[in-house]
Amino acid sequence: MKGQKNDFFEMVYQVVRLIPYGRVTSYGAIAKYLGAKGSSRMVGWAMNNSHQQEIKVPAHRVVNRNGMLTGKMHFKSPNEMEALLKAEGAIINGDEILNFNEIFWNPEKELGI
Repeated sequence: MKGQKNDFFEMVYQVVRLIPYGRVTSYGAIAKYLGAKGSSRMVGWAMNNSHQQEIKVPAHRVVNRNGMLTGKMHFKSPNEMEALLKAEGAIINGDEILNFNEIFWNPEKELGI
């Protein structure tokens, strides 16, 4: 199982590295793209571990299905995720991306299946 988890995490990181600057996606969209529709939580675990990767993973671009910054506590400071997203054009109020639908990046659509 450990090898399978590491392989899945690496696939998640590969997808996250493809999210363009100024765009965001969701844990569920990544899981669905990878053929693991019910594995949103596992994508979240991968994001929690992403800060330890040698090759940078822009984890700040992955949010929940409603555009909430649910992973913000896993950054160096509680405001880092919001600051990074705002620097890329996200409009945020109270941990919610207000322009979520406008900047949402769907890997199934953008990368194909």
